[in-house]
Amino acid sequence: MKKLGLCVTGSFCTLKNVLNSLDAIIDSGFDITPIFSFNVATLDTRFFTHADFEAEIVKKTGQTPIKTIVEAEPLGTSQPLDIMLVAPCTGNTLAKIAHGVTDTPVTMAVKAHLRNNRPVVLAIASNDSLAANARNIGKLLNTKNIYVVPFGQDSPTKKPNSLISDVSLIVPTLLAALNGTQYQPLLLK
Repeated sequence: MKKLGLCVTGSFCTLKNVLNSLDAIIDSGFDITPIFSFNVATLDTRFFTHADFEAEIVKKTGQTPIKTIVEAEPLGTSQPLDIMLVAPCTGNTLAKIAHGVTDTPVTMAVKAHLRNNRPVVLAIASNDSLAANARNIGKLLNTKNIYVVPFGQDSPTKKPNSLISDVSLIVPTLLAALNGTQYQPLLLK
């Protein structure tokens, strides 16, 4: 069984999609350690209360989420994982990863994981992906051990700069990343 760190960040409207993808991930042989951003761990939104979302994650994974930087740091050394998935990966988190900012449990977990040359998979969900964050996506696509769940525009007319990864492609992307390759095609229609 492969050990997967599931980093969840605050694209709150896509959290249900992530929850729905967990069964396929687990059925594919992954043991999941959840890691929450500060916002996911503390904010109540119209989509979920933080307590209800955490309860759903615990129910599906059997694990209590990591919610502090201190708890996330050992994931790179004394508690290594095979692969890390950031789903959803907001533009804010994407920018932090691209620029080496380590100020949340998620960014610490990714940093700790990358320093051991292990794969990190990003499932993008950001309204500014084709604007301010386009350069960060480009940078990360060219970064060793970073892989991306294939993505496309989710609402080209209403939100022309928005991109979202297809969560149904998380498992094949994880399996490809474990073999050191980017799942293709990367860009979806």
